[in-house]
Amino acid sequence: MQFRAHQAAPNPRAISPPGDTSIALRKSLRVVERIQNLRSLSLVGPCLLLVGLAFIVPMLLMLMRSIENDEVLNTFPLVSAELQSWESGALPAEPAFAALAEDLKRAKAERTLGVAGRRLNLEVSGFLDLLLATGRTIQTLPTSTTSWKDALISIDQRWGEPQYWNAIKKNTHSFTDFYFLTAVDLKRGVDGVQAVPQEQRLYANIIVRTLVISLAVTALCLVIAYPIAFTIASASSGIANFLLLLVLLPFWTSILVRSAAWIILLQRDGVVNSILLRMGAIDAPLELIFNRFGVVLALTHVLLPYMVLTLYSVMKGIDHHYTRAARSLGANAWQAFRMVYLPQTYAGVASGSLLVFILAIGSYVTPALIGGRTDQMIAQSIAFNMNQTVNWGLAAALSVLLLAMVLSLYALYGRVADTNIKAGR
Repeated sequence: MQFRAHQAAPNPRAISPPGDTSIALRKSLRVVERIQNLRSLSLVGPCLLLVGLAFIVPMLLMLMRSIENDEVLNTFPLVSAELQSWESGALPAEPAFAALAEDLKRAKAERTLGVAGRRLNLEVSGFLDLLLATGRTIQTLPTSTTSWKDALISIDQRWGEPQYWNAIKKNTHSFTDFYFLTAVDLKRGVDGVQAVPQEQRLYANIIVRTLVISLAVTALCLVIAYPIAFTIASASSGIANFLLLLVLLPFWTSILVRSAAWIILLQRDGVVNSILLRMGAIDAPLELIFNRFGVVLALTHVLLPYMVLTLYSVMKGIDHHYTRAARSLGANAWQAFRMVYLPQTYAGVASGSLLVFILAIGSYVTPALIGGRTDQMIAQSIAFNMNQTVNWGLAAALSVLLLAMVLSLYALYGRVADTNIKAGR
């Protein structure tokens, strides 16, 4: 009792108020979280840097290439300034002709006529030849020429046609929508944006064809892969490993080798036609290659493993006790599969379909080797404009459209997945 009586009472100032303790604790937690975030960022930093340098930066540069339009402006700065106030319809005044002559002389000396000529040739066919021929001849004319309008028209009568001047004026801005309009078979005319003539339409048909082929390949892969993945997921460990080995076997073979094998199998005197002829099933060889059928079949063979593995990864985690419980409650085999098992595989179906469709929509090697002239896909058009016509602007616009289609699919998949999660599926 004495000890309790003489024990010093606690000092109220030595105990922090509850509010101060809570604030200090929150500050300490924020410091710890900030340190953990910095540590995590340092671990993923190299990966983010690689993604930025290898994907994001090239994508932005490609986007800029699809809208930039500085070839004519840099090559013909004087005439570009003169044409800003010119109204289309009649020929421009003498100062515009004089400015063009000065720009042509300088561009000829700097060897940049070809750059602007290739761009203007996309607007009016033959513009490149006109610039090169005029650039060679104008060097011989005296600088004291009084009428550059008459001089240029005497060199080539086409300088007296307003359409060539309209083409120059349309390209006196740093940015343009020309490539994107061309990629969907549109053009900007006097009356605004309008469709190109039917006989000149090309890229819209290629985009639709690419979507149709990709959808057909995705549907065929799903129909074939679903029972295969179900069999592997239901088999014993040894049999499942052997079947997975067979599924993975095509990954060890080059796409070029697989495409060449399909050519050997499906050509007119190939294995398939020879067997059908010997069996009497056909009277003449079938056209199975270098057409739409060959492209869909070969792409299905190439992309089938991706669908099988995606479905298998989902089916492997499904508990078969649910199906057995449904059977015990009176459902037949089809009802138990349709109402219990199938809904649990929707995530795998959606993921596998998205993966196969994205790979199919950007396929290049297989359609190029096995497809015909009417089976060209968008990836082949991009490669053709990059390597053959050196039209990088149009190739960039087509690439951006392809990227937009892929991102749209991702957005659609994300919305469907969120809906299923909210629904509790």
